[in-house]
Amino acid sequence: MTTPTTDTKLASTKDTSVDLDAFFAKPAASAAASKNAPEVASGDATGKRCGLIAIVGKPNVGKSTLLNALVGQKISITSRKAQTTRHRITGIRTIEQTQYVFVDTPGFQTRHSNELNKALNKTVTGAINDVDLILFVVEAGRVSNADAQVLELFGKDIPCILVANKLDLAGKRSELAPWLQTMQGEQNEKGFTFAELFPMTAKNKRDVERLLELCAKFLPEQDWLYGVDELTDRSERFMAAEIVREKLFRLTGDELPYTSTVVIDEFKEEIIKNAKGNDKPAMKRIAATIIVERDGHKAMVIGDKGERLKRIGTETRMELEKLMDCKVFLQLWVKVKSGWADDATRLKTYGYE
Repeated sequence: MTTPTTDTKLASTKDTSVDLDAFFAKPAASAAASKNAPEVASGDATGKRCGLIAIVGKPNVGKSTLLNALVGQKISITSRKAQTTRHRITGIRTIEQTQYVFVDTPGFQTRHSNELNKALNKTVTGAINDVDLILFVVEAGRVSNADAQVLELFGKDIPCILVANKLDLAGKRSELAPWLQTMQGEQNEKGFTFAELFPMTAKNKRDVERLLELCAKFLPEQDWLYGVDELTDRSERFMAAEIVREKLFRLTGDELPYTSTVVIDEFKEEIIKNAKGNDKPAMKRIAATIIVERDGHKAMVIGDKGERLKRIGTETRMELEKLMDCKVFLQLWVKVKSGWADDATRLKTYGYE
């Protein structure tokens, strides 16, 4: 987990009697909002809007939880362990005439410099250069050097909404509105302006709905990129590996270092005909290998008499069966590959670009 040099809870020294409910009722928009939001093309017969929205921030600020809430279904895995998200994951939400294409990114790494973290940071910087809107996620009421380093990656041409997440954990609500205004003021002095300031809790449905409404203003009028029912551009094979890794992290807690990954060795689908004569998945056979760096880590994953590995497999299988709507036969192995996280060639083999 990234440990910032400083981590300061900011409270403005100004009057803290600002009513946060009033702040919510009318989002604190800057001049950049009207300047950067795309104009409505009145002559366009389609009326459709579609755009790419990057969700960016340091590790463990709730980016994946926010993505899942915005999409309305679990797309990105979550855990309390830093670096849970390691790939660029696209989540799609279509509401009436607007299609939102959210891009979840790994937490930007500011301490470790191995090849894995370099690959993760490359994924972040690549994502933010080709989007219509950036959601910069921080913890409400707190900023750190790590947050500042992420902010330095943003250009001035792409509108950016400051999403102050985990509002329910922020302490005194009366202090948050002036804190947000202080954040805006500090960035104005540096020549950067947030298009909007948006305090929220990703688990609050109303907050999520309000954020969707706000994002829509910044999306250009154009045809959709995906079908109306699509939720992600990632394959079932990819999702299987991610869900194994999620259970691995959740069931090992802080015991297992972040330098572990999952590789799918086999993914086969058995098809049967249903009553209408259409193809229907009957079972998916999946074989996966958990890669760790040391023999001690292998023993940790397997657990006493194999109980932990069995539980990882059971919880993964149950979730995959719900996701894929068919029976899943899952086999798991654990292998030691020392130094894999600092081996550029092996990283590419494991799917890290």
